[in-house]
Amino acid sequence: MYGDAFGGGYEAPVKVGERYRVRIESLGKGGDGIAKIKGFVIFVPNTQVGDEVEIVINSVKRKFAFGEVI
Repeated sequence: MYGDAFGGGYEAPVKVGERYRVRIESLGKGGDGIAKIKGFVIFVPNTQVGDEVEIVINSVKRKFAFGEVI
């Protein structure tokens, strides 16, 4: 979705410092909550499935980002 077979990528739909209200849909292997913004995965520590939280984006990688509850 955010890249292709040739290594090309698309710009992530989030940027560092932006704030969003999200719903935690699942948990990752490390226990972080997972939310999605336009299909893009955001890892949010210290959350549980079903939580609706406001987050700020701290780090954006090629295929995912990290946010924290504010």
